Amino acid sequence: MPLSEPAAREPIHTREVTCRGYRRTDGLWDVEGHLTDVKSYAFHTEQRGQILPGDPVHGMWLRLTVDNDLTVQAVEAVTEKSPYRTCGSVTPNFQRLVGLKIGPGWTRAVKERLGGVQGCTHLVELLGPIATTAFQTIYPILAREQADKARAAGGGEAGSKEDMLRTKRPVLLNTCHIFDSNGEVVRKNWPDHYTGDRPRDAAD
Repeated sequence: MPLSEPAAREPIHTREVTCRGYRRTDGLWDVEGHLTDVKSYAFHTEQRGQILPGDPVHGMWLRLTVDNDLTVQAVEAVTEKSPYRTCGSVTPNFQRLVGLKIGPGWTRAVKERLGGVQGCTHLVELLGPIATTAFQTIYPILAREQADKARAAGGGEAGSKEDMLRTKRPVLLNTCHIFDSNGEVVRKNWPDHYTGDRPRDAAD
């Protein structure tokens, strides 16, 4: 692995989060997340009894069905494994996500609807990587298809739809250091939004 050689140690806990995005035949998208927590030792729980090494303490599933605008159309939440028998009783609350749009304000909206005793800590945590996966699933496909349509319609000429795509404010602008409006990637790909050495707040 690329990390430095660790000190002598023994494994204790493993959390695994897997997210997958799918394009549906009905024009919508499914984004699924699965979270597990596994201990390397056996221990006893009050309601579930003995949990053996490798048997997940937590096993949570989420599926968000969203449209092209990343608006949630349907939700499925399942608690497959948990230390308490009633953990799964809160999953119906996740229907409160229907109608929300993944984007700015998503985390705040999730906390308003599912924060504290209104939700499950682990399922709510899973919504973060699910949201990122939704974006990674949908945005590149739609952007590529839109660019292909623009090339077919405008032939790449000045003033074509392809030119409009390059001048439209990119969703990724200033979301991380590589998409800094002062940086080379923005200068090359979205020159109309390149701010050079100007202060960003003055440009935006």
